[in-house]
Amino acid sequence: MKKAGRNVILILVLIFALVTLGSSMVSTYNDEYKLVLQFGKVVRVIDTPGLSFKIPFIQTTQSIPNYEMIYDLVPSEVNTRDKKVMVTDSFALWSVTDPLKYLSRLGANKANAESRISVVVYNAVKNVISSTDQADVISGRDGKLAEMITEKIGTSLESYGITVKKVETKMLDLPDSNKEAVYQRMISERQNIAAGYIADGQYESNVIKNSTDREVSIMISEAKAQAEKIRAEGEAEYMRILSEAYNDESKADYYNYIRSLDALKASLKGANKTIILNENSELARILQGN
Repeated sequence: MKKAGRNVILILVLIFALVTLGSSMVSTYNDEYKLVLQFGKVVRVIDTPGLSFKIPFIQTTQSIPNYEMIYDLVPSEVNTRDKKVMVTDSFALWSVTDPLKYLSRLGANKANAESRISVVVYNAVKNVISSTDQADVISGRDGKLAEMITEKIGTSLESYGITVKKVETKMLDLPDSNKEAVYQRMISERQNIAAGYIADGQYESNVIKNSTDREVSIMISEAKAQAEKIRAEGEAEYMRILSEAYNDESKADYYNYIRSLDALKASLKGANKTIILNENSELARILQGN
């Protein structure tokens, strides 16, 4: 009986030792912080994955997420600077950067954290869009608007141990009630801008055409004047050569003969090729060889 009693005590001691050892071990994973609490007060923060130890039965642990999380905000309406209503649907990427502040301010409750994020992000979105015209809001959907919102949030959540790393807009659109009217107004504005560009283009085109026509007219006038000058010089040269030829007695008979033939050729017009000459005329004597 004594031996059996000793065995029972030994088993109980072993069980107690195992329970004590198990309760003193702390396993920390790479996606969490482990906070060691003693009488409700944090005495140690474990932020590296692995196995560590605590005082059994006296100290407890609390897990805090140590990874990037996404919070999807509820779609809401905001007004632009030019008093246009737009519907925005955004999400925020956030993480816990100070687990002590997070636990003390929010009680390790993710819902409380998301509630604070929702208020801060919505206010930032509202402030940015309300200070921007609708056209700039629409054109800023390539990332500029998200940068402005993230910058507006800044460090406003650091007191809760939270950092919002980025805010993105999934949707930034017009309410269905006035979407068509805004589209028509935007189309009309773009058409007015296009008409202005066309008018400016036509004006510039006319200026260029008028300038070109003027330059061409000047060039043609100058070319014609040059041509007339050259023609006059040619005719003067021709008359000089002709005068010299006629003044040469050795060639006078030849040139008289050529001129007589040219005159005869000019007089032979129409179907009738007959010519009647006085035998005493200069042309008749030339043709007769006299």
